[in-house]
Amino acid sequence: MTAELLSTHRDRLNGALKAIHERGYYSAFPESPSPRVYGETAAADGKAAFEARLGATYPLEIPGARGTVVTEQSPYGISLDVAYPRMVEDGLDELLAAAQQGLADWRRAGIDGRVGVTLEILDRLHKRVFELANAVQHTSGQAFVMAFQAGGAHALDRALEAVAYAYEEMSRYPATATWEKPAKGDPIRMEKTFTVTGRGVALVIGCNTFPTWNSWPGLFASLVTGNAVVVKPHPLAVLPLAITVEVCREVLAEAGFDPNLVTLAAERAGDGLAKPLATRPEVKLIDFTGGSEFGEWLEQNATQATVFTEKAGVNAVVIDSTDSFKAMCANLAFTLSLYSGQMCTTTQNLFVPAGGIETDEGHKSFEEVGAGIAGAIDKLLGDDARAVEILGGIVNQAVISRLELADEYGEVVLPSRAITHPAYPDAVVRTPLLVAIDADDADTYGRECFGPVSFLVRTADTAQSIDVFRSTVTEDGAMTAGIYSTDAKIIEQARDAALDAGVALSENLTGQVYVNQSAAFSDFHGTGANPAANATYTDGAYVASRFRVIQSRRHV
Repeated sequence: MTAELLSTHRDRLNGALKAIHERGYYSAFPESPSPRVYGETAAADGKAAFEARLGATYPLEIPGARGTVVTEQSPYGISLDVAYPRMVEDGLDELLAAAQQGLADWRRAGIDGRVGVTLEILDRLHKRVFELANAVQHTSGQAFVMAFQAGGAHALDRALEAVAYAYEEMSRYPATATWEKPAKGDPIRMEKTFTVTGRGVALVIGCNTFPTWNSWPGLFASLVTGNAVVVKPHPLAVLPLAITVEVCREVLAEAGFDPNLVTLAAERAGDGLAKPLATRPEVKLIDFTGGSEFGEWLEQNATQATVFTEKAGVNAVVIDSTDSFKAMCANLAFTLSLYSGQMCTTTQNLFVPAGGIETDEGHKSFEEVGAGIAGAIDKLLGDDARAVEILGGIVNQAVISRLELADEYGEVVLPSRAITHPAYPDAVVRTPLLVAIDADDADTYGRECFGPVSFLVRTADTAQSIDVFRSTVTEDGAMTAGIYSTDAKIIEQARDAALDAGVALSENLTGQVYVNQSAAFSDFHGTGANPAANATYTDGAYVASRFRVIQSRRHV
């Protein structure tokens, strides 16, 4: 069956392999939820499948589970009440023993067999993309279209990208070789076999805001390279990963493998399961997205494992000058508003010279730059019905708490306002907060303020803006950076600073591409070269350490 699966999905794999080399546009999964693409009933069927999960026990049998746990609350105010098998620390022995039980058969499946199975899993997840989109929406607070795209189609693309890189890295070496050394008389001949072998058990620690997009690359990179995977979701975003695990187990079983190669470790908030699980000797790989404190703890304490982390950062844009002031402001307005800034890629710091900037509309003072961005945000979000589809819902109370500190940050350029969602009146929706502060207030803008909070940082000049950008990213990390300038020398200085700090740079974005968006197969998400992340989605390094090549040899 595994050979048939790879044959079935060969075109999709080949498309991905071609794309990662050419770095052009490629998408294997349509991002539009239009009925013309997915069929007239797909959206309704997916929503019905999601709603059928509510108030019910999720049908997963997980070794080591003790009873059930209900932990999720929709940011849109609807009741979820889904019960999941609860994993506790005294069940880890059973869980990890079961996870390892099928590793030998999974190894024997070979590269093509494992790739075929993982591609089939992605195909089946795609068939449930509307159900997944609803699950992502009501656990993360993303608006539906964003949940469909980021949580469905784009997450599938990132997972496929990881599989493609893994296929290429695993196939780098021949499966067999004949070694022949000249000698007196007959040459010395050896036959050698090279087997790709997984490291053991992989752990994926999910996040609240992007439960699939941030989890699937590591999950599928580990699974396809021969490892078992334990998925530990964030307590507030379990359902999207429960669906994922269900599909993985279903396909594995149908293909003749142990379904416990993929398991779910749902916990009650406050159980603290991640630490004892991450430090188990059986766990050899860890993927984590979340705060710097726990990410650094994993890097320092889970020493038996290779740890991939995406943590906090202070994303920045340097504004020096522009030949399209309105378009620049509009682009930044969308960047700051999308999903209420609850993205690891959203710009936090906007560095602007105190003396202002030159534009196509003439000189703009520091205050006028701030007013231009604020006005663009007001225009973008002026209609509440449209605004909620951009902003989504606030994911948790901690984000609201940061907004409430507005007066303590500095001079408020644009206050945050509450919006009533027309379809979900209990949803918590807030517009972005923009605050002006001085460059010497690094204690404020030099740490991540996750959510719809951005700082207009007043610098002496562009040279200082670039210096501060370089130093903050070097010290505190960033996932994205941007520069607006009409001066080629300034652009070159910003490129050098970005290379020094190890962050991707976007230059003069004024169209329908935004600094906080990342395209699979073309853009590297994160660099692994600054404190915000120690790896990138995705490249060869992201997958190569998830397996080893073990040889055997014999005389011919």
